[in-house]
Amino acid sequence: MRQRIAQAAARIMAEDGIQDFSLAKRKAARQLGAEDSQHLPNNQEIEQELRLYQEIFQKDEQQERLRFLRKLALEAMRQLEPFNPRLTGSVLNGTATRYSDINLEVFPSSLKDVELFLLSRKIPYRSGEKTLRQGKDVRTVPLLALVEFPATVEILVYDAEDLRLLPKTAADGKSPLRVKIHQVEAWLRGETENHEG
Repeated sequence: MRQRIAQAAARIMAEDGIQDFSLAKRKAARQLGAEDSQHLPNNQEIEQELRLYQEIFQKDEQQERLRFLRKLALEAMRQLEPFNPRLTGSVLNGTATRYSDINLEVFPSSLKDVELFLLSRKIPYRSGEKTLRQGKDVRTVPLLALVEFPATVEILVYDAEDLRLLPKTAADGKSPLRVKIHQVEAWLRGETENHEG
């Protein structure tokens, strides 16, 4: 049942535009009549099934979309360069779907610095906040969404000192949780060379 829920959640994320793992998991369990299941898959299991689903059913579309989103991410990161932008989320880990947002993190001295920067450049944005679970702690972080890009760019605004405090790698200990501009540039160069080669 755990694997069936993971597979259904992956399909929901790939096809229906749901980006939240726990929402996809609950919807999948409900569809399978297993709402009371104590055996819900973790996010890594769903992500593994999502990669498999995309490889089988959406390979060309997904690779093209990922390249497009990474180019947009790089453009946004270059604009936000004074605030140490980092790419994170599904565009980083390669599981972005046709509905995915671009997730960035910035590390300014203050939120006001970023807002003034965007206002001075006439870059429209919406503001809000996002509640994050980090280990056992729950934290609310300011969120700015750039709305005039072809895909929404969501920017989590951390404190400057968070850059060295946040975890660097995913649960596997290898995959990076966030990358710098030069790493995105290198990926795009490699993807272009592979695409042309």
